[in-house]
Amino acid sequence: MRIPTRRGEKNNQRANDPLMTQAKYDELKKKLDHLQSIQPAAAKEVQRLAEMGDFSENAAYQMAKGRLRGINQRILEFQDQLAHAELIRPHVNNGAVAVGSFVTVLVNGAKRVYQILGSTETNPASGVISRHSPIGQALLGKKVGDKISVQLANRLMEYKIVTIE
Repeated sequence: MRIPTRRGEKNNQRANDPLMTQAKYDELKKKLDHLQSIQPAAAKEVQRLAEMGDFSENAAYQMAKGRLRGINQRILEFQDQLAHAELIRPHVNNGAVAVGSFVTVLVNGAKRVYQILGSTETNPASGVISRHSPIGQALLGKKVGDKISVQLANRLMEYKIVTIE
């Protein structure tokens, strides 16, 4: 038997990475506070539209109810993320790559700087990579001077660690 799911429920099964910076934690808290502030007005709108009668032909009611459902779902997601959050503290550089480290690597004669964070904050275009990414996993625990090989989609890349901050 097939279990029915709403469109918004399809991607709810993703696992959240609890590691995040204080800045990301504060951002999520701000979003949560905003959603909690607009939720009562959205609920009142659903109640007002419900009083208009026939639910099956009341498109405005259906849309308002869907919006409220989305707000409630996001509130639950943010509450769960914040409840399970593990803050990445600035680490003492002990010579090994750790979560939160800025790592300068030499690849194909060019220097690149990566910051390794949790997967909720990744932005590869700006050098922020996940600890779960192939490069992030390969770098964790390595020291200056170490060379690593990472199998990317269609080629093997060689990286040499230049500095760790």
